Amino acid sequence: MSDVADKLSYFQAITGLQDIDLCKEILSAHGWDLEQAISSFTTSNSDDNNPSTTSSVANVVGTSDDAIDRYERLAMVNNSGAGPPGLAWKIITLPISIISGSLGLVSGAIGLGLWVVGGVLSYSLGVIGLNSSRRNVESSSAPLVSAMAAASEAMRFVSIFERAYGDRHPNFVPDSFMDALQRSRREFKLMFVYLHSPDHPDTTSFCEETLCSEVLSAFINENFVAWGGSIRASEGFKMSNSLKASRFPFCAVVMAATNQRIALLQQVEGPKSPEEMLTMLQRVLEESSPVLIAARLDAEERRNTIRLREEQDAAYQAALEADQARERQKKEEEERVAREVAEAERREKEEEKARERAACEAAEREAELVKLREAKGLALGAEPEKGPDVTQVLVRLPNGERKGRRFHCSAKVQCLYDFIDSCSDSLEIGNYSLATNFPRVLYGPEKLSLTLKEAGLHPQVSLYVELNS
Repeated sequence: MSDVADKLSYFQAITGLQDIDLCKEILSAHGWDLEQAISSFTTSNSDDNNPSTTSSVANVVGTSDDAIDRYERLAMVNNSGAGPPGLAWKIITLPISIISGSLGLVSGAIGLGLWVVGGVLSYSLGVIGLNSSRRNVESSSAPLVSAMAAASEAMRFVSIFERAYGDRHPNFVPDSFMDALQRSRREFKLMFVYLHSPDHPDTTSFCEETLCSEVLSAFINENFVAWGGSIRASEGFKMSNSLKASRFPFCAVVMAATNQRIALLQQVEGPKSPEEMLTMLQRVLEESSPVLIAARLDAEERRNTIRLREEQDAAYQAALEADQARERQKKEEEERVAREVAEAERREKEEEKARERAACEAAEREAELVKLREAKGLALGAEPEKGPDVTQVLVRLPNGERKGRRFHCSAKVQCLYDFIDSCSDSLEIGNYSLATNFPRVLYGPEKLSLTLKEAGLHPQVSLYVELNS
């Protein structure tokens, strides 16, 4: 196909215009720049729905998969009989509509180029560049709607939808159409598409009574990847043209097909009850389940193959490293033994030094303690004779031993502790308290500065030693 005919066919596919002369004039006015011509057309027509006859054809960029090939063959077999269209009705190629309107070569249209819609238009332009002259490569690969802009539109749609109809609804993903399609492929699910026409009289009742019904929304959330868009937005408008939505409310079920296309499995136009929607979605899900299962199994098989190869490579590497490790092991063992011997000798010397140091420190502490006890004893002074201002103190130690002494009634409670410290080697200084039995009174740190008389210990008192825990 020549460059001019190629661009003309794609322009007709995206815009839906059938007048070849008008399409040529628009393209010519834009210097045959396909991106500018389509952008100009979609911008100037963003306020109308551009309704057209419902088509059983919808092809967009997707990914290829052996399981989808089987899905298409299954669709051909099931396309018979009355009632809702089968799978074959929904898997078709765009070039049929392109060539039948311009060249009249329907039979040759099946194998022609790709039809790109909405957020995947940038990919289509890249493909065009591969088949056209080198001067069109750069311009034809530039995206009409960036992935960020498309995702922003999707998030804005969800926000507006929730403000109008509440939080209970299908979980529309905040992604571009193409990203949502890839998500459904990764999750091995079908993709539920909802095109929102805000001004249509049936839209409000359909959303409130059907789309937001608890049973239907739960079923969609469990079994589908849901994507929604407003036809007022760029990507939603392009999707309405691509899916040839002629009546609203409009819903569709699609999945990625072979040869960089999608398969339109079901489209629902006009208001429907929750029961009708549920029945149609269940039927589509049942028909496509074998293919989804096959795709999942194929993916698992590929992952298992990759994992097996990685395990084999790892085993080979491990064997190689084991040979090298054995060579190092003997040398490392000899070095280890030498280090252990040296370390043992070093530890023994350090322990010996530590023992000597600990013994010296213990001797020093003991000497200091002896000096402290002697100093405390000397600080007490001579024991006073009996008299009205003299207090008789008797202290019972934890080992049963009793110590007694007279103190002047003006002496501090601290003197009692100094007395015990000086006369008892079994008690650790500062690690006990003095108390009376009955009534029990503890003479702790807060009473050390009181005199014996002020503390109520005059003229005589019997105390016992209580070890601190």
